[in-house]
Parts: sequence; C-alpha cells; structure tokens
Amino acid sequence: MTLRQMVERIRYEGAYPTWERAEEVTRAVLGTLGRQLTGEERVDLAACLPVEAALVLSGQIPGAEPLTGWGFVKELAAHTGGTPATARWDTGAVLAVVGRLAGPELLDRIIDRLPSGYALLFGRPELIQSA
Repeated sequence: MTLRQMVERIRYEGAYPTWERAEEVTRAVLGTLGRQLTGEERVDLAACLPVEAALVLSGQIPGAEPLTGWGFVKELAAHTGGTPATARWDTGAVLAVVGRLAGPELLDRIIDRLPSGYALLFGRPELIQSA
C-alpha cells in the first residue's frame, strides 16, 4: 500500500474534506503514537506501513511517561490545537486503518504493550478484568 492509498482510506474513515487534511491528521496521530510505542511492536508496525508513514512513526523519540488512551487524545489535541473531541475522532480514523494494516496478531501485541484505553482508540472493545 502506498501513502496515498493509506491516506485515502483514512480520509474515507474520518470523512475529511480533503486529502491534505487527512494526511495532516495521519502524520499527527502517527507521530503521537510513535512517542508511545516502543520495542518490537514499534518495529513490526513500521514494517506494515507505507515507508513515509513508517518514518513518521519511527522518527519519534519515545516519551518518558507512557500515556493512557485518554492521555494520548489530550496530547494530540494540545499538539494540533484541536479539541479532545476532534482529536478522538482523528485518532479513531487513523488507528482503524493502522490496525487493519497491522493485522489482528500484531494489533493484540500493540494493545497489550500500551497502557489502558488504547483498545478503544483502535476500534476494539476494552475489557477490564476485575480484581
């Protein structure tokens, strides 16, 4: 898949008016994800993405503190100047496509590595085991 094809899918998922807006959102979400995801999962996910998208993801320095899913959305909103609601929408549109490109096995590994709240961002239910 090319970057153009990936962004077109994201444009459709997010109902963005232009390809340029969808690309901007894609880069912002992948950059934020790149600051959260580390290890083999980061490398394996980058290998599933178009080269340009992989560079955005892997070109980020991981953050010192892992963010929950909600923290991810708030950071994205602060970075883009948007609201938490639009950041949540943007995250869902991008990560739905990224999750399909990753496939179910890698997506399970990614969600297991990240703090709580990311399953929902990837469009999956988040089941929490009670103590």
